[in-house]
Amino acid sequence: MDSVSAASGNRLMRAKRLVVKIGSSLLVDETSGQIRHEWLATLAADVAARRDAGQEVLIVSSGAIAVGRRHLGIVGRDLRLEEKQAAAATGQIRLAHAYQEALLAHGITVAQILLTLDDTERRRRHLNARATLCQLLDLGAVPIINENDTVATEEIRFGDNDRLAARVAAMVGADALALLSDIDGLYDSDPRVNPDAAHIDEMDAITPEVEAMAGSVLRGYASGGMVTKLQAAKIALAGGCHMAIADGRLPHPLQALAEGGRCTWFTAKATPHSARKQWIAGSLKPKGFVSVDDGAWTALRNGRSLLPAGVAAVSGAFARGDLVAIVSADGRELGRGLSAYSCADARRIAGHKTSEIEEILGYRGRDEVIHRDDLVID
Repeated sequence: MDSVSAASGNRLMRAKRLVVKIGSSLLVDETSGQIRHEWLATLAADVAARRDAGQEVLIVSSGAIAVGRRHLGIVGRDLRLEEKQAAAATGQIRLAHAYQEALLAHGITVAQILLTLDDTERRRRHLNARATLCQLLDLGAVPIINENDTVATEEIRFGDNDRLAARVAAMVGADALALLSDIDGLYDSDPRVNPDAAHIDEMDAITPEVEAMAGSVLRGYASGGMVTKLQAAKIALAGGCHMAIADGRLPHPLQALAEGGRCTWFTAKATPHSARKQWIAGSLKPKGFVSVDDGAWTALRNGRSLLPAGVAAVSGAFARGDLVAIVSADGRELGRGLSAYSCADARRIAGHKTSEIEEILGYRGRDEVIHRDDLVID
């Protein structure tokens, strides 16, 4: 294995949390509309191997409409939006069952998650989706994610799962995203036209020159096309997540990638953790203030979360997931973080022990007012 291939494989294997996007053309036979179960079995074996290596895996899968339309007898023409939604409703059930059967052979539990663009952009829904996905990973399940085509409209739908996969990767703080499709990466020109087109192994930024390549290369090879893959790369890199575009048509596509198979890697300059911290520190305006006592301030400086017992006062109007400033008793800003509670609930539990939260609020929320992962100290 040469040095480029070794670096490529190591990048995948070092990822603690990995998102894998499966293109429709890989999973569904275009002629029959049937799920390619033999190929899926090899992917399931790869996922099991990644998990055995200590990695968490999430799958973003296309294919529901391609499967469902044939069962409904709507083939041979472009579908209207409502027909796509009906096909998705029919196909998603078969898709989820196929994943369940394939991964069950390795003792892996799967969970179906359907998302719309709104679920990633509206703060509260983003937090709820993130919490659910992270909880599933903590419990050892593999989330199978698709766009919720049955309710999404043209105005709010992603339109492709490349960008959805990147949004999911950023949402859960994934270290790597693998886009498996019927292409093996980005070229500097169209290889179908130019036999001397050069394959690009790695890059760390999406420049206008790179975007210009996508306008003429490999168009039509996959449902999203290279343009949407580069848009996905922008999202992934901003979230501190490495991203690979790889050919997934061969059996065991993740194994091939781990062994240094040909692909294009987009390498992030930050980590998911640092990218999230930078976003919290500089991209948002606080909607409220949480005053802490000296004991809490000492704990925060030592890398701990902010517990209700350390909150002296709460001011401002904010909802769960909003940014708040952490201040001292004299009003000096000490840091910033995302509140796990609304201002009203934060006021009610301020100064109390974590064990008292459920009795006070009537529900069991998070133990922390601000978790250390959602916290930046000045």
